[in-house]
Amino acid sequence: MIQFRNVSKVYNKGIQALTNINLTIEKGEFIFLVGPSGAGKSTFIKLLLKEEEPTQGSIIVDDVDITKLPRRKVPHLRRNISVVFQDFRLLPNKTVYENVAFAMEVIEAPSKEIRRQVPMILGMVGLSDKAKQYPNELSGGERQRVSIARSIVNNPSILIADEPTGNLDPETAWEIMKVLRQINRRGTTLVMATHAKDIVDTMQQRVVALEKGRIVRDEHRGAYGYED
Repeated sequence: MIQFRNVSKVYNKGIQALTNINLTIEKGEFIFLVGPSGAGKSTFIKLLLKEEEPTQGSIIVDDVDITKLPRRKVPHLRRNISVVFQDFRLLPNKTVYENVAFAMEVIEAPSKEIRRQVPMILGMVGLSDKAKQYPNELSGGERQRVSIARSIVNNPSILIADEPTGNLDPETAWEIMKVLRQINRRGTTLVMATHAKDIVDTMQQRVVALEKGRIVRDEHRGAYGYED
């Protein structure tokens, strides 16, 4: 569960990024976070990852107030909250298998567990036959699937997808959405920031809309609601 309680964020020079955000996301929900550029979506994500601190208010993740979390415990928080980025952020000199395994090596998972878990996750995202290839040998959709595999290999309870289809053609974008939906159905809470109107309108999940740092709409089975 995620709770934002009266959360505001003011950057230097008085730039108000978020104002009095109150939001509850239940375990296992799928949320689309929408809004025009500059609405506050990136700040929302950075606060949830504890890359930024709120100016006021509290953020609760799995019954822990992360605004009071000491820095030494932040790595543990980020094991439970993983991110898929628009630009993939893969390690170019590592194979598909090694990119995914690296996420487990960072948390010092046993080698036996890595050898068991990585092939299973690659199979789940449809990349079993690409394990020995390098990122530059893959299509954009395949690279994004590697990014997703890496983000879920440690079984996070929350997955944040930040414009995950932004660099993909429509057909490939839908393939990625099928993978994300499958992950959500396994019980992972999924928060996806996006400008993809057709995806939001078709999937009819919960939609939280931000404008000028405020929540202006929160609808179950919602639509995108903006003309880009």
